Amino acid sequence: MDKIPTTRRRRTYGTPVRVRVLNGFGAVVLITSGVLTASPAMAVEPHFLVADIGHGIRLHYLAAGSGSPVIFVHGSLSDAEYWEPQIAPFATHYRVIAYSRRYNYPNANLEHPGYSAVVDAEDLAGLILTLHLGKVVVVGHSYGALTALFLAARHPELVRAMVLAEPPAVSLLTQLPGDQATEGRAMFDDIQRRMITPMQQAFRRRDREVGVAAFVDYVFNDPHAWEKMPETSRTETLRDGHEWDVMMTTGTLFPAIDPRTIRAITTPVLLLSGAKSYPFLGVIMRELARLLPNNQSIVLPDAGHQMWYQHPEVCRKDVESFLGRLGVR
Repeated sequence: MDKIPTTRRRRTYGTPVRVRVLNGFGAVVLITSGVLTASPAMAVEPHFLVADIGHGIRLHYLAAGSGSPVIFVHGSLSDAEYWEPQIAPFATHYRVIAYSRRYNYPNANLEHPGYSAVVDAEDLAGLILTLHLGKVVVVGHSYGALTALFLAARHPELVRAMVLAEPPAVSLLTQLPGDQATEGRAMFDDIQRRMITPMQQAFRRRDREVGVAAFVDYVFNDPHAWEKMPETSRTETLRDGHEWDVMMTTGTLFPAIDPRTIRAITTPVLLLSGAKSYPFLGVIMRELARLLPNNQSIVLPDAGHQMWYQHPEVCRKDVESFLGRLGVR
C-alpha cells in the first residue's frame, strides 16, 4: 500500500517547487517558492504556456521537445508539474505537453456547474484542437486516466494511443460479470458510503479540510490518516483542493461509463497498475483489460497507486516500448 505523505524539494524548469507527495488516489501537491535553474539534462526547457480553448476556459501547460505529440494528464489534487520528472526523458523523442486540468494550479477559471471527468475530456479535446496537434498519445494517471478514457470514447479521432494508469472508473464495479458482481457492488456501495457521501457533505458546507480528510482516511483505510499527517502537509494539500470545491458541490466525482462504450474503443491502450494499489482499482483494471478490445496490461509488482513516482524509469520504459511497438516516434 502507498505510504503516508512526505515532503521533499525538487527542481523544475523556470519555477522551483516544494513537493509534498500524497501517495494516495492520484494526489500530489506542489507549492511554488524561491528561484532555481533548469536541469542540465533537459533537452528543451519547458515553461508554462496558456491555451485559450474557448468558452472562457484557459489551460496552462508545459511543453518541450518535438515529434509525435504526447499529452500527460495528472490526477486529483495535482497539476501539470506532477509530470516534471518525465518531461526531459520523453522530450528527447516526442513533443511533450503536460497541462493542468480546469481548476488546478496555475489555472484561474470561473466555476461552472456539472464539473467531472467528462468535462475534463472535453477540455482536453479543446486543447488538442487549439494547439493543432492532430492525433495524440495520451498518458493519464488516476483521475487523468479517467479523463483520457472519456476522451477516447467521445473523440476517438483525436487519440492515437493511450496509457491508462489506474483510472477510477468506479461505475464499472456495479456491472461486473458472474461471480464478481456481488464483490463489485459491495465495493461500490462502500465507496459511496464511506468516501463520497462524507466528502459531499463537507464540501457543501464549504469545509474543504473535512472533505479532504474523508478522502485521505478512506484511501489509506485509516480513520486517523489525516490527523497523522504533519500540519504543513495538511495545509499544502488543502491549497490544491479547489477542483473538489467545484466537483463535490455541483459536479460528479466518478461519472458513469457504460461497458459497451468501453468495448467500442479501438484505440491501442497500455494499462499500467500497481500490485500494491487499492483493491477496488485492481478490480477496475482487470475489468478494463477484459472490455478494451486492443489493450496490453502491465502490473508492477512492487508499486502502489503512485507508480509514476515509485518507479519512474520502469513506467517510462514500459510506455516507450509500447509506443515503439506502435511505431510512434
